[in-house]
Amino acid sequence: MSAITLNEFGGPENLTESTVQRPEPGPGEVLIEVAAAALNRADLMQRQGHYPPPPGASDILGLEVSGRIAALGPQVDNWSVGDEVCALLSGGGYAEFAVAPTTQLFHVPETVGLVDSAALPEVACTVVSNLDMTAHLQPGELALLHGGSSGIGTFGIQFARARGAIVATTARTADKLTLCAGLGATVLIDYTDDDFVQRVQEKGGADVILDMVGAKYLSRNVDALAPDGRLVVIGLQGGATAEIDLGKLLRIRGTLAATNLRGRPTTGPHSKADVVARTTELAWPLIESRQIAPVVGTTFPMSEAAAAHEYLAGGDAVGKILLVR
Repeated sequence: MSAITLNEFGGPENLTESTVQRPEPGPGEVLIEVAAAALNRADLMQRQGHYPPPPGASDILGLEVSGRIAALGPQVDNWSVGDEVCALLSGGGYAEFAVAPTTQLFHVPETVGLVDSAALPEVACTVVSNLDMTAHLQPGELALLHGGSSGIGTFGIQFARARGAIVATTARTADKLTLCAGLGATVLIDYTDDDFVQRVQEKGGADVILDMVGAKYLSRNVDALAPDGRLVVIGLQGGATAEIDLGKLLRIRGTLAATNLRGRPTTGPHSKADVVARTTELAWPLIESRQIAPVVGTTFPMSEAAAAHEYLAGGDAVGKILLVR
């Protein structure tokens, strides 16, 4: 089968189209004929050698796909060949075929096309696992979502609003903030010349902060929290090491959590299966009722994965970038 493989760690030029052996589904797995795969910043990190796949996972990049089931492994009862699905993967998405456990499958929503549904699994699971399962966001609370025009941000704004929260978000251009406003954010912060701590504290502080910046924002995020606020760190774009004043957290009874999705076990407590089940329960009805729609900013042919990586790294992307077969 055709796949985009990595010759060696480094720049996008190391991604090349190759012929590799087609994977076979094991017990409880299905083989998906891929229609589209979505890019994530984790793909860029893996390409650079900073984010190895979990043990046993494919070393081909790609954490989410959409397509049709081409074959069933043993012990698969509730899915059929030909079903249109999107899937959360531990790797292997940049390919003609990919294998996924049935516990990480979603039916393609009737309101979203087969190709565009590739933009859903990773962001939906990330948002639900953090805003709901970790931070327990409640109606009426203020949620600060950094990177509001990103794939996670655009989904998170819609999810938080649908759940009755008030949404503040950061972005770096007027066009991106306009997009965020259209999705339901009401506190719009240009992080290049506006102090998000001051803007959020004018509203009484953030009850929940979802942050992918990491070290660079850690102290300021704590300053932006409301009493009993919860800060969840999901990325390290601004570094991994920082000092924190624990006294500030104590005074506001604040909570600091850090999570990832790819490293979770497939099944068991706190597993991908748990996250997918909760995401199916909470997010899929909102997608089916058009309260949430994936924001697909750009598509590339899968053969142009290197160009897609360059575009994502450049910082101009909004929403999700898809590689289409």
